[in-house]
Amino acid sequence: MVIAGWEGDVLYWFQSIHSDILDGVFKFFTLLGEKGLFWIAVILLFLLFSKDKRIGITGILALVLDIVICNLILKNLVARDRPAWIDTSVPLLVERPDDFSFPSGHTAFSFAAAATIVQYRRGLGAGVLVLASLVAVSRLYLFVHFPTDVIGGFLVGITCALLCGIIVKRLFEYKGWSTTDGWHSFKPIREEDT
Repeated sequence: MVIAGWEGDVLYWFQSIHSDILDGVFKFFTLLGEKGLFWIAVILLFLLFSKDKRIGITGILALVLDIVICNLILKNLVARDRPAWIDTSVPLLVERPDDFSFPSGHTAFSFAAAATIVQYRRGLGAGVLVLASLVAVSRLYLFVHFPTDVIGGFLVGITCALLCGIIVKRLFEYKGWSTTDGWHSFKPIREEDT
């Protein structure tokens, strides 16, 4: 069955630009989002090696919240079929997903991590946002998500990161924890240290 409407137009346009080079590029970017392992590793590196532990803590919380909202609640609640399930005539370059389509988990996870990093390290912002965007576009190119799945994933991921960022920043302020002392951050700042 052919997918109608603007979402079908977008998906079939991506199908019309396939080439060996683009196939490899977009399979690579989808792989970066697979099970969130790349983004988990990036957040763990911030947790372990950054003096400002808020990045890692916010990232972990945002990714966990994202999994709960995206994969455990919304996908099952909306129960939207994937494009590849509807139009089976399009050859897939990746394994046929067996979970529901809305929202895109790859996109949500990528933007939860990217938005977390941007909150604390604006200098890395363009790079991580471009990377997250390429993961999102790869889902359209590979015919496994509708455009609104990707938009939904973007909104879920950004919201999780911003919400967790607010909570962590307020917690650090409330507890008087330093943002520059690494693991020593969790000792309250004494009056004589200021």
